[in-house]
Amino acid sequence: MKILTLESTCDETAAAVVTDRLEVLGSVVASQDDLHGRFGGVVPEIASRAHLERIVPVIDETLRRAGVSLREIDAVAVATTPGLAGSLLVGLAAAKAIAVALDVPLLAVNHLQAHIYACRIASGEDVFPCIGLIISGGHTSLYRCRDPLDFELLGATIDDAAGEAFDKVASMLGLPYPGGPSIQRAAASGNPHAYALPRPFLQDREKLDFSFSGLKTAVRYLLVGPGRQDFHRLQLDPRQVADVAASFQEAVVDCLVDKAVLAVHRTSVAKLCVGGGVAANARFRQRIEEEASGQGIRLYVAPLKLCTDNAVMGAIAVERFKAGLFEPLDLDVQPGVVRKTG
Repeated sequence: MKILTLESTCDETAAAVVTDRLEVLGSVVASQDDLHGRFGGVVPEIASRAHLERIVPVIDETLRRAGVSLREIDAVAVATTPGLAGSLLVGLAAAKAIAVALDVPLLAVNHLQAHIYACRIASGEDVFPCIGLIISGGHTSLYRCRDPLDFELLGATIDDAAGEAFDKVASMLGLPYPGGPSIQRAAASGNPHAYALPRPFLQDREKLDFSFSGLKTAVRYLLVGPGRQDFHRLQLDPRQVADVAASFQEAVVDCLVDKAVLAVHRTSVAKLCVGGGVAANARFRQRIEEEASGQGIRLYVAPLKLCTDNAVMGAIAVERFKAGLFEPLDLDVQPGVVRKTG
C-alpha cells in the first residue's frame, strides 16, 4: 500500500510517499526561510501564498522521486491540526482534490502526533507507550502517548514556545532567522554561565508546564534595559553575543530536560520520544542523552532530517488507515491545539 502524505501546517510545503511498512519511497520539503527571514518570523499570509505556489510542484517531484504515478496511490493523508489556518487549508484542498480524483480514502494527520511518530519511523521500533516531548517554533508540549493516536497533554508552554523564544532572542542579538541554528552557532564559542538568566518553573515540581516569555524579557533587559526598544542601533561585540547566546540556550535546555525527565518519573513511563525543530539543537541533544542514560530512560530523538516539519512523519496515517479512520470530504482544519488528541 502506498500513501501520499502532505504537510503545510506552517512554512514548509512538503510531500512524501510512504508504504504500510513505513518505507519512504520519496520525500520533498520546500522551505520558506528566505521569504520570512527579513521579518524575523513567519508571516501567515506570505506562508499560505507560498504554499499555493509550491504544493503542486512539490507533489509532482515527490512522485517522481518515489518512482510511482499518481494512480498508484492508495490513500492520501494531510496534516489538519494544529497550524496556521491559511496554510492548513492549502494542503487540505490539495488532499481532497486528489482523494476525489483517485477515489481513495482521505486521512487526517495530527501534526503533533506526527512529530513523535518520527521517532517510530527512524528507530524501526514500537516506541509506544511513551512520554512525548514536542519542541518547535509553535509548540512546547509534554504528552503521555498511550499509542500512536492517543495522546494526553501533561504540560505545555503558557506563553512563548521554545522555538519562538530562540527566534526573538536571535533578532535581539542581530542574528539571522531562523533563530535556532543562529543561536546554536553563536553559542558554540560562548560561556553558558556568563549571565545568570532565569529558569521558569524549574523549582516547581508540581507543574509540567513551560514558560519562555520571562526568559526572553530577561535577555532584553540584559541587552538594553527597560524602556529602550531599538535593537538595530545596539552595538554588541562578538564575545558578548556568544556569551548571551550560550547563556540563553543553556537556560532553555535546562527547562526542557528537567521537565521531560520529571514527566517520565511522575508517570513511570520509562520511554521518552522527542520531536520538533528545537530537538535538532546540539546542546539539547547532548544534555537529554546524558540525563536519559544516567537515569535508565529509553530515549528516542527524531533524526535531524525529521525534526523540522516534513511529510515523512505523516506516515502516522498508516495507523489511521489500519484502524479504518477515514475522513469525509467535509473535513475541515483545526488551527488551534486540542488538549487531548485521538
